[in-house]
Amino acid sequence: MADDPILIESRGAIEIVSLNRPEALNTFDEALTFALRGYFTGLAERLDVRVVIIRAEGRAFCAGLDLGGWQNDGARGEVQHYWRLQRAVAGVLEAMRACPQPIVALGHGAACGAGFSLLLASDVRYAAPDLRMNAAYIKVGLGGCDLGCSYFLPRLVGASIASEYILTGRFMTADKALSCGLLSQIAAPEDLLETGLALAREMIANAPMGLRLSKDALNRNLDARSLADAMAVEDRQQVMLLMSEDFSEGVAAFREKRPPRYRDR
Repeated sequence: MADDPILIESRGAIEIVSLNRPEALNTFDEALTFALRGYFTGLAERLDVRVVIIRAEGRAFCAGLDLGGWQNDGARGEVQHYWRLQRAVAGVLEAMRACPQPIVALGHGAACGAGFSLLLASDVRYAAPDLRMNAAYIKVGLGGCDLGCSYFLPRLVGASIASEYILTGRFMTADKALSCGLLSQIAAPEDLLETGLALAREMIANAPMGLRLSKDALNRNLDARSLADAMAVEDRQQVMLLMSEDFSEGVAAFREKRPPRYRDR
């Protein structure tokens, strides 16, 4: 529906979530923020959804925050009002990282501020050639480090490139993002969704629990203190999966040269 801040389409075990405020360049107002936070939080209990694709309607992915879309009813002070706003948007990104499903982002047009962070919080990023991203916060008198940007960006592209863009607020083009590893692929606008779906189909061809635990290990090991700590996470997960019925099915399918029939058991 036109009034829904997000649209959700199911393609079997894949769900496509579309930001649906094209007239406002998909900026974060209250309705969009809480719809996204509720959706990603709810994924923890939805084993029927195995991969999520996030995209946007209109000419921009997300142009940032819509300050006019947040109402203070007078019951809160100014600090309390902005704290609620800040934590609500941050909660979307935290829920994206916490959910067990891999998230494939399809970016196009402008992805500024909160929109940039939305891409950074995804697991894989594909884009149309016109994608332009920036940590816009510093351009309006705030710090350039906001909504996880200072956490995600250095881990994805290194400290030097992250500092360049965070400290200036300059736009990163799709070509630059591809060259520094922030994007996995650039696709023509008409091919972008199918490119994301093709990747999602490859992911869901794998064992369900193996896919969930792989995202979990990647998240944890981004912050691992040592190789030993990273291997401890991997060892625990592999031993758990070795005891699953899906492992036995995967081995049998490999030997019989047929596609596996996983049952998440």
